[in-house]
Amino acid sequence: MDRVLLSRLNHSPYLLLTLAVLFWSGNFILGRAVRADVPPIGLAFWRWTVAALLLLGPALPRLRRDWRAIQRNRPIILLLAALGVAIFNTLVYAGLQHTIALNAFLMQTMMPVMIVAMSLVLFRDRVVVLQGAGIVFALSGAVVIIIKGDFQTLRALSFNPGDLLIFVAVVAYAGYSVMLRKRPPMHPLSFVWITFALGALMLLPFYLWETLARRAVRWDGLTGAAVLYVAIFPSIISFLCFNRGVELIGANRAGLFLYLMPLFGGVMALFFLGEQLQWFHGAGMAFIVTGIFLAVHGRK
Repeated sequence: MDRVLLSRLNHSPYLLLTLAVLFWSGNFILGRAVRADVPPIGLAFWRWTVAALLLLGPALPRLRRDWRAIQRNRPIILLLAALGVAIFNTLVYAGLQHTIALNAFLMQTMMPVMIVAMSLVLFRDRVVVLQGAGIVFALSGAVVIIIKGDFQTLRALSFNPGDLLIFVAVVAYAGYSVMLRKRPPMHPLSFVWITFALGALMLLPFYLWETLARRAVRWDGLTGAAVLYVAIFPSIISFLCFNRGVELIGANRAGLFLYLMPLFGGVMALFFLGEQLQWFHGAGMAFIVTGIFLAVHGRK
């Protein structure tokens, strides 16, 4: 890719965050779709292992230069690897074994609110009126799309232990997003590689237990394609884009882009599942876009 284009992309936080969420949108659906063939810890372990292997070549020269910084900042790197890599996706995949995608998406809508709350508690970040209004608008739009405009759906919802796992996962990733400001100065490839590798190592004993005591991954073409997708798009590309977006505009405003996830999920359903465009897609999109606009243009 042209260097000028890459430079422009690297300084375009809104495009970076949109791309990150676009690729994350398929992660929930895929995790639910392959649950019969790929157990949750196995999917998470191979996701990060394959991602780390794919990144090793490009990251190696940077890792050599950044190794001292990595050693000096081991506690925060370990914390970020645990929250954003080992815990979040593993609990999401585990939760999707027991709950429906609707519940998972509803739990996901709480993440931007948690990011704002954690930023306030940990770093005393203020939330101005426009940012608060943006959160309300975007949250409302996301919920409208998720429930397909039928608010009776909310009354009929039931929750189970799978929802609790996803809730804990959402808390973990909100913590990851907020604590990214403590990331040590190093090349983005060095940072994502070390967190991916450490996350995979943290999951290794649990993966071995799952394989020996519960069930093993059933490898076939579909399983391999699923692992390759989650290793490349929701992992390497999305993490690089999201981390840079947070670096450029902060966790509070970056978190609002997560409300695009149900919108992208709906669009994917239109193209891949043959669903039709409905009024609630337009209404939800209007609320989400309005909310993000208010939040990102609100003065601190």
